[in-house]
Amino acid sequence: MLKLNRRTLLSATALAATGGGRAWAQDFPDRPIRLVLPYAPGGVVDYVGRVFAQGLSEPLRQSVVAENRAGAGGVVGTDYVAKSASDGYVQLIMDPAVVINPSLQSRVPYDLFKDLRPVSILTSSPLVLVVGPDLPVRSIADFVAHARANRGRLSFASAGTGTTPHLAGEMFGRITGCEPTHVPYRGIAAGFTDMMTGQVAFAFSSIAGARGLVNDGKLRALATTGPQRSAAFPDLPTMRESGMEDFVVDLWLALLVPAATPDRIIARMHAAAMEVIRRPETATSLERVGAEGRGSTSAEAAATLRQEFETWRKLITDAKITV
Repeated sequence: MLKLNRRTLLSATALAATGGGRAWAQDFPDRPIRLVLPYAPGGVVDYVGRVFAQGLSEPLRQSVVAENRAGAGGVVGTDYVAKSASDGYVQLIMDPAVVINPSLQSRVPYDLFKDLRPVSILTSSPLVLVVGPDLPVRSIADFVAHARANRGRLSFASAGTGTTPHLAGEMFGRITGCEPTHVPYRGIAAGFTDMMTGQVAFAFSSIAGARGLVNDGKLRALATTGPQRSAAFPDLPTMRESGMEDFVVDLWLALLVPAATPDRIIARMHAAAMEVIRRPETATSLERVGAEGRGSTSAEAAATLRQEFETWRKLITDAKITV
């Protein structure tokens, strides 16, 4: 029988605590990965998350299982991942709410920058500014003039307080000084109905939500909010092109893991994600919801999260926005 002396036992303990992590990461993954989507099924995060769950299974040679953990605007699922083991087997796909919630809500049960680490920004998707068909505007210049002439009398729709479309509307109001009134709905579809009948003036919508109504002539699209034109609306100018230089809003989605996840696992996941993004079939799937593959390094993603956190924190504080 093999006998282990005290020194051997101590060495084995140390290996498990430190160096053993290398072998652990090197063998990663050796069992299915759970990809947490912190919203109910049916939205953009759910759709894109499932595209990546399926796509990642091939380069990782292991199942990646999408798991919905909805609640509190994404906080429930985000907290679950933040407090999971740092072994790469529980990961998160999240939208800008991950950087908005810490400023919007009185308390979140995790520290965004201490408890989570981004692997990559996976996708980008601008919002689209839409107005009702009877509003007498055809361009951003027209709309800004109309909004200023009707200061305090226009309203805008969103799918909820603190969502990216809501904050985009608040940003528009502060830049133009038009002081619009926010009208939150349980789902943006109800807001579109009111917009079509003139009860609500405008909305910043996801492309997936608005594109069908725009194509049918039931809503009028004026501009998109990305740094460059969207492939979904190639003839539509950006807000920047329309004279609002500082107005850029991106409904990006990021892949995140617990902060202490080893670098080798981060590198493995990053390489697999980039492989999925480069596939033509991924681009086709993403285009259906107005998204495009982006890809970034972990460091670039961390810088994006920090910059977006500061941008939205300032807006939320200045506009005194609360849930």
